Amino acid sequence: MFSKTCEYAIRAMIFIAQKSKQQCKTGIKEIAKEISAPEHFIAKILQDLCRNGLLQSSKGPTGGFYLDANSQKCTLLEIVKVIDGDKLFYGCALGLDSCSENKPCPLHHQFKIVRQDIYDMLKNAKVDELQEQLESRLAFLKQ
Repeated sequence: MFSKTCEYAIRAMIFIAQKSKQQCKTGIKEIAKEISAPEHFIAKILQDLCRNGLLQSSKGPTGGFYLDANSQKCTLLEIVKVIDGDKLFYGCALGLDSCSENKPCPLHHQFKIVRQDIYDMLKNAKVDELQEQLESRLAFLKQ
């Protein structure tokens, strides 16, 4: 459903939230290892998240990536929009350029409902809540 980039971004944000809750900053190597992602790819993703204000970073020997209180409340919707854009929420299920209420594709009306459900789920899923699921071992970031 999401691009590989977006999957990595979501996993990285949840992992960083976990470290931030422990009052720790984390580096690219540790993030990449813990979410099973290539370092160079994670570096670019984290840069985009920082540039868009969803993630914070600091340089130096005690530097690294972290989430402040506001960023910990960030939703998956915000992450998805930064990384993948919002085409998922208005695009055609069959990839047609001109799919609308006036000229629907065969899946338009069914997909419209699914698309709204996905939007609502992402809007209500907050990074800190997902991190809590990790903490209580109700969820995992890698296999």
